[in-house]
Amino acid sequence: MKDLINKLNKHFESRVRLGVMSVLMVNDWVDFSTLKEALDITDGNLASHIKALEGVRYIEVKKQFLGRKPNTSYRATLEGRTAFEDHLKALEKLINTTP
Repeated sequence: MKDLINKLNKHFESRVRLGVMSVLMVNDWVDFSTLKEALDITDGNLASHIKALEGVRYIEVKKQFLGRKPNTSYRATLEGRTAFEDHLKALEKLINTTP
């Protein structure tokens, strides 16, 4: 049982990071406002979790201008997708294990 817990990825322990990755796994690029709205969190809260995921290279950031307005979008990297899928598999094993 202990081995199952150790296979969970600590970077996804936060419900916000879990939510960010869930959204990014099923979408190509998602902008900051859409993520904020989907997760119903504050700018600062989202920004800190985005920074953490970017720091471990689980997400990629694209900054551009749409007209005169700045727009920041995110997508899961291959490394992030693999880590998230492994995390979900570990969760599934944990759930399906009978003590």
